[in-house]
Amino acid sequence: MRMWLRSGVLALVFGAQNALAGTVLVVGDSISAAFGLETEQGWVHMLGERLARGPGEHQVVNASVSGDTSAGGLARLAPLLEQHRPEVVVIELGGNDGLRGQAPAQLQQNLAAMVDRSRAAGAEVLLLGMQLPPNYGPRYTRAFAEAFERVAEEKQVPLVPFFLEGVGGVESMMQADGIHPSAQAQARLLQNVWPVLEPLL
Repeated sequence: MRMWLRSGVLALVFGAQNALAGTVLVVGDSISAAFGLETEQGWVHMLGERLARGPGEHQVVNASVSGDTSAGGLARLAPLLEQHRPEVVVIELGGNDGLRGQAPAQLQQNLAAMVDRSRAAGAEVLLLGMQLPPNYGPRYTRAFAEAFERVAEEKQVPLVPFFLEGVGGVESMMQADGIHPSAQAQARLLQNVWPVLEPLL
């Protein structure tokens, strides 16, 4: 009887610990998948290390896929939410939509749907905004950036206006392809995200 009670108490303790543990789910593209780098060099891995050192019980799941678009992220989201039951979903998508010249209105619709599905699953949402280089033309680049702003405003979710602030266009911060951040840039990416993410944890 005493053994049974002890086992029951331990089960309750471990269950409570698991209930307190929160998961941060990052759904992104090559920038968050650490393209061209070792996974351990990427900003998402750095985030996991920071949370492991801090108070609370948080883990980071990196569900980023190189080359992914907002449509791809939306298609992948439901099973990710069911599997990981995250406390926070970080959406870092849209760059590939822009590079392919896809309609900003469709990007906005996809991001809004991801916010809705994440919230329906009980998660807070953080949106990481992107901007395109000026060679895409002022009209398209403006409409692209505004897609993130409109989703953030309409859905009332926190937004990092330009995830690559201090990185994009800086030669020392970019890999040779001029698209993907270098290893030196990863700490700056985390720096851009952290002040907006921390209050959600």
